[in-house]
Amino acid sequence: MLVLEDGRVFHGRSFGAQGETFGEIVFNTGMTGYQETLTDPSYHRQIVAMTAPHIGNTGVNDDDPESGRIWVAGYVVREPARIPSNWRAQRTLDEELDRQGVVGIAMPGTRALTRHLRDRGAMRAAVSSTETDPQRLLRRVLDSAPMSGADLAEEVTTGEPYVVDPPEGVPARFRVAAVDLGIKAMTPQRLAERGCVVTVLPANAGIEDILGVRPDGVFFSNGPGDPAAMDGAVAVMRGVLDAGIPMFGICFGNQILGRALDLGTYKLRFGHRGVNQPVREVHNRRVHITSQNHGFAVDAPATGPFDTPYGRAEVSHIGLNDNVVEGLRLLDRPAFSVQYHPEAAAGPHDAAEMFDAFCDLMSGHSAPSEPTPQPAEPAKP
Repeated sequence: MLVLEDGRVFHGRSFGAQGETFGEIVFNTGMTGYQETLTDPSYHRQIVAMTAPHIGNTGVNDDDPESGRIWVAGYVVREPARIPSNWRAQRTLDEELDRQGVVGIAMPGTRALTRHLRDRGAMRAAVSSTETDPQRLLRRVLDSAPMSGADLAEEVTTGEPYVVDPPEGVPARFRVAAVDLGIKAMTPQRLAERGCVVTVLPANAGIEDILGVRPDGVFFSNGPGDPAAMDGAVAVMRGVLDAGIPMFGICFGNQILGRALDLGTYKLRFGHRGVNQPVREVHNRRVHITSQNHGFAVDAPATGPFDTPYGRAEVSHIGLNDNVVEGLRLLDRPAFSVQYHPEAAAGPHDAAEMFDAFCDLMSGHSAPSEPTPQPAEPAKP
């Protein structure tokens, strides 16, 4: 059974591991990319309900994960594939969920669940294949931790720094220090494809650690939790802005930049999670279809430049579904951010040019320096 914080109960059959799990329940509207969703660290402590009716059709492989493990707390689907069919498949999704201890449920009511969450908002929930009394399970749901106020970056970040080099044949142009707040594997790869030597640093890295890389630019990644609880990351972001180093942030990094500029953040009713989110650039009115996964947003003036401790700034992108701030840009310092995931794994590639814009920012800020060769580190756990 699936029990929500407000007492709503859904029944289905066990999918994945047997047992019981708790977390904030959210829905994802993507029709593809379930493996990337499962392994996105931004979903830590969340039970994810998929709105697409068939999940698992292409099985599971070892090439598409965005990290070394599944991070979702639980998984809700309507109809799992009985037999996966894809030349890259190595095992079934059910087998992978079971292998990694992820409790799921297959149930006919995913549309009703999505409409309920749309109207009532994301909330705490539990999936159990062992409990028979919904009221007992509800009591444990109400005792579970909420997402508001949660500082989760250090639970998902890399334990040690590691380096991602440009692929063979691509000359190294820039050094980038990437702060891993819950980074996806495709993100440093996209930077490396553009000639960046990317040093990925743990979430608790200080400004001294960043400056020790001698970076041409600093990147702040996506990640889970409440930005209002991330005072350490905000302080590091301010150190980067004080140093005048070109900075690019995505998703959680956008919210951290907002806080560094003394802007507020707030929790969305049900968030944006999927690969079909329309975003408009304010200046040229171009629309990008984007991949997103966030439950919090920045509270910033949507019209015209506004003053910050680091000079003037402006909202650069707006979400077309609900007018949520989808990007920030400093006008007097080399820093910008977007709320979506331009690496698009999985998802549309409309926003890949954001990585090019970061490289242009680094190139225009100072002459590119020759990156210092660094020893390879173990792969991210």
